[in-house]
Amino acid sequence: MIRAFFAAAIAVFAALPAGAVDIREVTSPGGIHAWLVEEHSIPFTALELRFEGGASLDAPGKRGATLLMMALLEEGTGDLDSQGFAAARERLAANFSFDAYDDGVTVSARMLSENRPEAVALLKRALTEPRFDQDAIERVKGQVASIIRSDEKDPGEIARRNFDMLAFGDHPYGSSRNGTLESVAALTRDDLFAAKAAVMARDRLFVSAVGDITEAELGALLDDLLGGLPETGAPIPQPAKMGLTGGVTVIDYASPQSVVAFGHAGIKRDDPDFFAAYVLNQILGGPGFAARLMDEVREKRGLTYGISTYLVPMDLAETWQGSFASANEKVAEAIDVVRDVWARVAAEGVTAEELEAAKTYLTGSYPLRFDGNGPIADILVGMQSERLPVSYVNDRNSYIEAVTLGDIKRVAARLMKPEDLRFVVVGQPVGLTVQN
Repeated sequence: MIRAFFAAAIAVFAALPAGAVDIREVTSPGGIHAWLVEEHSIPFTALELRFEGGASLDAPGKRGATLLMMALLEEGTGDLDSQGFAAARERLAANFSFDAYDDGVTVSARMLSENRPEAVALLKRALTEPRFDQDAIERVKGQVASIIRSDEKDPGEIARRNFDMLAFGDHPYGSSRNGTLESVAALTRDDLFAAKAAVMARDRLFVSAVGDITEAELGALLDDLLGGLPETGAPIPQPAKMGLTGGVTVIDYASPQSVVAFGHAGIKRDDPDFFAAYVLNQILGGPGFAARLMDEVREKRGLTYGISTYLVPMDLAETWQGSFASANEKVAEAIDVVRDVWARVAAEGVTAEELEAAKTYLTGSYPLRFDGNGPIADILVGMQSERLPVSYVNDRNSYIEAVTLGDIKRVAARLMKPEDLRFVVVGQPVGLTVQN
């Protein structure tokens, strides 16, 4: 039955342009703030919680604790063990998910209106009374260890991880939030409670709700669900110091092709030039075959099957990154082409045709993100964590449309530094010189 309701909820919002989303700000009697979109045609609500800080709050020597803790929240609470918790959730036709990222941990809940009080009560127990049973800890540790071992053999993951290490060193951004085999194995039950106390606090909380719930009902829900959490958590880490320099790093890996991660410093999300940079990135390395790098590296020279770039404005540092794979005999040429494109765009900007095509894609694809209660709730909580106003959802496309050729040229000259690009190559490249 829950699948039918989820599908119906998606159908309701799929027809709505972004501008039709009516967001209201709600403050509970206990002072908890949230964003709400009411939609009563389907008796279903999506609730999204995000606690700022995330895996970056792992204590020294406890890397992986936050991710392991979040994975264990659904493994039992109070008098319910992991199977009992799963059975209770299924009886209520509710859906909970818990995840951890570098800058935040998230809790996603989907529930029917008729079961909402019981579903919220169950979720509250998971957030406030986790059992962290030793057998569950060992089982989930084994799952995390399997992921770590798999990542150690994945050339793409090796490239990304080494790029992060070069960029951020000892900062938490410089290592995997999964932790290492050694750090995860050493984590104790007490470490998990400490990780939970560090991140799951009201002073770093963002909330959104979308669906069949009124302002008054949401206010009461917030106080019931979240009122018992600690008022404050651990201090947010200091901004990461960028240690990245231009050059080429090669990591030997037996494979017919090399995987490459590359990039340099990026732009903050609240920088006045962010939207110009966002459009510029679409032209340079966005999805599709019209992007400059895709045209020059793949279409004209056949050096790769695909190449993309992306802005990464994290809370404590910002980068502009890209990636591709190429045959070992061709990867040196591909890197030269990337550098050349980077330099030409930095010096010359882009064409009017490229700018209009990028605007059309970016503005046309935006409403497609609003395709259900859950995705909308996720977008709204993301907007809050980026300190964007409620009006952003309706104004965002106008920011894209306002970008001019002059803006692109100015921002390209400001941000694009081909001499600063660091390429991390995982493979056995031919004719490529290491440059430190």
